[in-house]
Amino acid sequence: MNRVRVKICGITSAADARLAEAHGADAIGLIFAEGSSRQLTPDTAVPVAAAAGPFLQRIGVFRNQEAGFVLETARRLRLDAVQLHGDEDAEFVAYVRESFRVLKAVAFAPGLTPAVFRRWPADGFLLDAPAPGSGKTFDWTEAADFRSVPGLVVAGGLNPDNAAEAVRFFRPYGVDTASGVETAPGKKSAELIRGFVSAVGEAG
Repeated sequence: MNRVRVKICGITSAADARLAEAHGADAIGLIFAEGSSRQLTPDTAVPVAAAAGPFLQRIGVFRNQEAGFVLETARRLRLDAVQLHGDEDAEFVAYVRESFRVLKAVAFAPGLTPAVFRRWPADGFLLDAPAPGSGKTFDWTEAADFRSVPGLVVAGGLNPDNAAEAVRFFRPYGVDTASGVETAPGKKSAELIRGFVSAVGEAG
C-alpha cells in the first residue's frame, strides 16, 4: 500500500509549523473555525503559513463560514487545500473546489456508511469523532465499512499510542491529530509528534 500521510492539525505558531515538518509531517492544519481553542485569524496565521517549507501542505480548517471568507483566507495564505468541518452543502463544496482542493469532514455516527460521501464533490474525506476536537476516539469496529476508502483521512483522538492501530484497521490515505501531540491546546510536543509519525510509518 502507499505510505499513509500525516496531518498535524491545530498549529498555532511558526515554531510548531517548523517542528511538525522537521519530524516528518506531510501537512499542517490551520484552524479558522470559530470557537476552537486553536483558532487563528487570517492575520495571526500569516507567519505560521509562511514558516512551512515548500513541500509541507498547508490546510485551512473552516466550519460554517462564508465562502468569501474561506476563499479570501485561502488565497491570502496560499493554502494548499481547504477542510470544511461544518454543514456545508454540495453547492458550497463545489464552489470552493473551483479554486482549491477540498477535504470534507464528516462526524461518524453508528449506521453511517461510505455512501454518505456521495453528498459532496470533494477531493477527499475526513472521518472524525462525533465531537470533533474533543480528543476522543469513536468505535472503529462500527466504522469497518470505511476501510480502504480512497482519499480517506481518519481523525478523532489519535495519538502515538493508538495511531498504528488506526492505520492497520482503516488502511487510510492519511491520519490527522491535534490534541494527541500537544502538551496544552495549540502547544505541540516534538516528542509526541515524532512518536506519532513513527507509529504511522511503522504500521503503514
